[in-house]
Amino acid sequence: MPRAGLAELTAFITIAEQRSFSAAARVLGLSPSALSHAMRNMESRLDVRLFNRTTRSVALTEAGEQLLRRVRPALADLDDAVGEVTAARNRPSGTIRISASEASAKQIVRHVLPDFFARYPEIHVEFVVDSRLVDIVAEGFDAGIRVLEDVPRDMIAVRFGRDMRLVAASSPEYLARHPAPKAPHDLMRHRCIRFRFESGTLYRWDLTHRGKSASIDVDGPMTLGNVNLMVEAALAGTGIAWVPLDHVAEHVASGRLVQLLPEWSPTFVGLCLYYPANRHPPTALRLFAEAVRAWGERQLSDERTKDPRHPVKRVGARNQKPETN
Repeated sequence: MPRAGLAELTAFITIAEQRSFSAAARVLGLSPSALSHAMRNMESRLDVRLFNRTTRSVALTEAGEQLLRRVRPALADLDDAVGEVTAARNRPSGTIRISASEASAKQIVRHVLPDFFARYPEIHVEFVVDSRLVDIVAEGFDAGIRVLEDVPRDMIAVRFGRDMRLVAASSPEYLARHPAPKAPHDLMRHRCIRFRFESGTLYRWDLTHRGKSASIDVDGPMTLGNVNLMVEAALAGTGIAWVPLDHVAEHVASGRLVQLLPEWSPTFVGLCLYYPANRHPPTALRLFAEAVRAWGERQLSDERTKDPRHPVKRVGARNQKPETN
């Protein structure tokens, strides 16, 4: 049974679409004479004329029209099949190592990764939980997560998460023994729960209100390196904790904690994913950053819908914020 090869059939379709041997030859990267010779060989083997040729035009014969109707969709299916195999073989893959606090990683794990893994099953994401200000380049990380103000200037930052508001909170039992502070410097007379970074630095409390600011180096019976433990200490009546509002909102709503000096609570631009700006990011990291950016933009849109003013204050840039761990 006479057969036509894939290359011949591709050439046949190109000539039919271009209606010119010379134009088809340019598309295929062949000489017109070579293309004409190939078509004559195919017609000879099939024992049928496919084209009516004149000095000015090329037209399909009835047999050529019939062959074109059958062959063109078949070759299109072949192209699709090859494309699917190539796409499967070239699916994005690799490992992304990220330095992050527990709470910031939790947001990504809960809201970003399920859809991301469904779309890119060959990509692996590894979180290393740490409250330090890690040099992600020196320590071999692809990216990090921290509040925007603490991201080095030579990094690309992809914001996500709501703005972070720091608040002072204590239990009603503590306030029964100690009158509530009326002004920031009253905190110096209170038992405060301090936060220490892994670097050894103690966190100062920066408070702001209507353009005024106060940086208080508080004192107290307990120093911790974990915000969740600070909340537990405040619930136990140990003293006043200075923590992100998200960590105590439910306790304040239930009455287990009381927010103090609420008008002095500053708001910061929240968390972001960041990675070196002077490097071309691997495909896996680029796709992950795009997924985080898309989720972050949806959050910001929802936030602006709820509060069109969307107030954000930038304060205390030199005083690193405790990670929401």
